[in-house]
Amino acid sequence: MKNASLALNVVLLVAVAVLYFLHFSSRTGSVSTADSTGTVGSKPLVYVNSDSLLTQYDFYKDAKKAFEQKRAQLDLDLNTRGTMLQRKIQQFQQQGPGMIAAEAQAKQMMLQKEGAEFEQYRQKAANDLGEDEAKKNEELYNNISTYIQKYNRENGYHFVLGYSKGGGILYANPDFDVTQKIIAGLNKEYKDSQAKAAPATEKK
Repeated sequence: MKNASLALNVVLLVAVAVLYFLHFSSRTGSVSTADSTGTVGSKPLVYVNSDSLLTQYDFYKDAKKAFEQKRAQLDLDLNTRGTMLQRKIQQFQQQGPGMIAAEAQAKQMMLQKEGAEFEQYRQKAANDLGEDEAKKNEELYNNISTYIQKYNRENGYHFVLGYSKGGGILYANPDFDVTQKIIAGLNKEYKDSQAKAAPATEKK
C-alpha cells in the first residue's frame, strides 16, 4: 500500500519521457543539423523536462493528494477493523480454557469466519483502490499525450522529446526547452475543465 501511489510517477514519466515521433507529411527528405535558432531543418526539435512537469502539473498534484488521502483512509479503516478482530481473538484465548468444548469450538469457528471476511474486505478494498489509481493513471497519460499532440500541431515540430535527470538524454540545450509552455497549457486546460465541472456538481 505504501508504494501504490508510485505508479502515478511511473506513468507520468512514461507519458512524457518516451520519445514522441510526431512526423508530418510535409517533412523534407533530408534533415540538417541544429542551427543557432534551435531548429532541425525547417522545423524545431524541442523537449519537455518531465521532472518539472511532475512538480508543476496541477492535475498530477491534485491526483496524488487525493490518492494519498484515500490510501490513508483505507489504512485507518483496516487498522481499526484489524485491531477489533485481534481483541476478539485475545479475549477468546483468555476465556477459551473456561468454556465447554462445544462453545469454544463455535467461538473459534466464528473468529475464523470473521478473519476470512476481514481478509476478503482487505483484498477488495486494495483492488478497488488499485482500479481507481489505474483510471487516474490513464487519464493522466491521455491528458499529457493529447495536449502535446495538440501543441505540436499548432507549432509543427519534428520531435517533442522527454528529458529527465538520469535519463537517456545526457544534455539538453535550454533553447529547446518548452516545459513551461506545456505546463501552462496543461494547467489552463485542467483549470477550465474544473470550472466546467463545478456547476454540474453544485446542481447535484
